[in-house]
Amino acid sequence: MKWYCAFVLALLLSRECISQTYPSRPIRMVVPLSPGGFADIPARLLAPRLAAALGGSIFVENRPGAGGTIGAEFVARSAPDGYTLLAVATPHVISPWLYKTLTYDPLKDFTPIVHVAAGPYVLVVNPKQLPAGSVNDLIAAAKARPGEVDFASSGNGSAQHLVGALFNSMAGVTLNHVPYKGSGPAMQDLVSGQVSVSFAGVPNVLTHLKAGRLRALAVTSARRWGELPDVPTLAEAGVPGYEATLWLAFAAPPGTPQDIVQRLYAETAKALQSPELRLGFRAAGVEALVLGPQELAAFMRAEYEKWGKVVRATGATVN
Repeated sequence: MKWYCAFVLALLLSRECISQTYPSRPIRMVVPLSPGGFADIPARLLAPRLAAALGGSIFVENRPGAGGTIGAEFVARSAPDGYTLLAVATPHVISPWLYKTLTYDPLKDFTPIVHVAAGPYVLVVNPKQLPAGSVNDLIAAAKARPGEVDFASSGNGSAQHLVGALFNSMAGVTLNHVPYKGSGPAMQDLVSGQVSVSFAGVPNVLTHLKAGRLRALAVTSARRWGELPDVPTLAEAGVPGYEATLWLAFAAPPGTPQDIVQRLYAETAKALQSPELRLGFRAAGVEALVLGPQELAAFMRAEYEKWGKVVRATGATVN
């Protein structure tokens, strides 16, 4: 019994020592999505400020592929010592419904740290192909030609796809989904008129909106977006209750010490008070929005259930 008590005491003391000296080596921040995307840019903007606050260094590592599951699995299997973090975003709670052979649980196998940002998609149309001036015009066109009005996404089962699928369900229409291999090709065909509709990130559409190549009908968030003040929300424009956002948070492997989690949360919250950082986030199409570990856990659970219903309704699958 004495040896057991001594072992437990030594373990507790070693964990306390580790947390007091944290970080003593570089922290790896894994972004499981492609470089330059909505998750990558804010992570890279935040990393140096957080590193300075912690008195250490942070390097961002992209591990894209399979809807973010490759990077997520890597972090889930990493040591719970605070030196490997995961940028979790909307696809994190969508992919488990699409990939039936995942070896991790998106909620149980991660320790929530902090929610850092959120932003809308923009419902846009090519005005030459579909001269809709409002969401109600689009709904009327879709009902007049069921399955004939195309909407582009970055791929089957992507967040863009499911945001459109949620619109179909809530608006009572059938826009025809056209998946692409990435948001770039989807936007290219939308602008050229190969497809008529898409739900796209704010930075991807601003130039085209100003040039008149695209028309914004609504944003998918609960509130209007500052750079598009005259564009209503979907709820305002005729689809009551509609809300879907891009969001970004950070998590760690299960079992990460709570004092390390709390320090990461506190320092991230402080860093996000920087006006310069907030402007950088806005340019990337999101705004700083802080939620603590418990709030983040509840939020992720709600998002997981929400998108699970959409996936089941659409029958989308990947493997």
